[in-house]
Amino acid sequence: MGAAMRRIHTGNALSAFGLGFTVPYLYVYVAQVRGLGAMTAGLVLAVFAVAALVVLPFAGRAIVRRGPLPVLLAALVTAALGALSLGIASSAAAVLVSASLLGAGQAVMQPALATMIVDCSSAETRSRAFATQFFLQNLGLGVGGLIGGHLVDTSSAASFTLLFAIEAAMFLLLVVVMATVRMPHAPRIEGAPVASGRGSWKQLLGNRAMVQLCVLGFVLFFACYGQFESGLSAYGVEAAGISTSALGTALAANTLVIVVAQFAVLRFVERRRRSRVIAAVGLIWAVAWAVAGYAGLEHGSQEMATAAFVSTYALFGLGEAMLSPTVAPLVADLAPEGMAGQYNSAFALVKQLALAVGPAVGGPLGASLHAPYIVAFLLFSLGITFLAVRLGRQLTEAQDRPWLAKSRVVARGGAPVSADA
Repeated sequence: MGAAMRRIHTGNALSAFGLGFTVPYLYVYVAQVRGLGAMTAGLVLAVFAVAALVVLPFAGRAIVRRGPLPVLLAALVTAALGALSLGIASSAAAVLVSASLLGAGQAVMQPALATMIVDCSSAETRSRAFATQFFLQNLGLGVGGLIGGHLVDTSSAASFTLLFAIEAAMFLLLVVVMATVRMPHAPRIEGAPVASGRGSWKQLLGNRAMVQLCVLGFVLFFACYGQFESGLSAYGVEAAGISTSALGTALAANTLVIVVAQFAVLRFVERRRRSRVIAAVGLIWAVAWAVAGYAGLEHGSQEMATAAFVSTYALFGLGEAMLSPTVAPLVADLAPEGMAGQYNSAFALVKQLALAVGPAVGGPLGASLHAPYIVAFLLFSLGITFLAVRLGRQLTEAQDRPWLAKSRVVARGGAPVSADA
């Protein structure tokens, strides 16, 4: 890795460490600590994601025209303000406004950082670059969640205020780190007319493979990531009697699997069809939801329920480790030259839409209708497998099996070229 890539990865780890202090406990904080109820907590988590839908359509154009770094710095400052205000908010209205700031800032970080990784890597190193990002990001998230779970006190709002302050400090520290990054080349398109943004969206919607990937991405984020901080944690607390410290342990187990397995999994998926890897993730997550269902059985002991709940997060971690070197590089390979920021923003928009719907559906459902919640998301996981197999029919050989395209170039006596070329 070059100096720029090292700073990008360091920044990801720092921001994830801050997020780990708060993300697993948002439901508990809003519903119990602030006494606003389960429905309000679900709405707050939905607004957290919906705010991103307002800014992401503009973020892609800004990244293409201005470059990812200025956009990233503005997003970090916005997220820091949102975190600080969320820690002191006591009314539903104040929590909603604070969550919208934090959600908007956090959402814009994703395509900006992804575009920076694309600009600082080649097609040959891109999968490992995204895998490393995911590895460090989840390491920071898991460590933060583990520490935060043992620091929070549901009887003390001040303990949560401290956690949100730490999160804001991490965002501001990331501003300092990222301000020193020197990009190897400018990703902006000089003199790009305003209409080019609309044209790029039309071009993107005409790409059938990208559209199918966005549909698949929606289900991925809705059925997994959209449930981590809402439905799954609500289900664990209400159905399985999981404590806040156990929630932190479950998140740590998720991270431990990623930390231990990420690069071993990377060696496996690098020589597999990307569509088949995503299909396998759907099957693994279906098993994870079945294990979560066992955790909520009333006749099981509390120790067994906790162990099953922790195992659910561990299985999700295995699937995430398989997705990290697969999905993000595929988005980059589908993007025309110079439009990686637009495509990353579009995919982030789909993710945030799933995160807006996921908590609103999963929070109340996981807290009250336990069996239907598990069955529904088990079926969504099986749907991931179906959609992934269908996507494979739309991908070119270079997009679905990039290693094969590279090896064939070498076998013909030519110099190795990227899959994009």
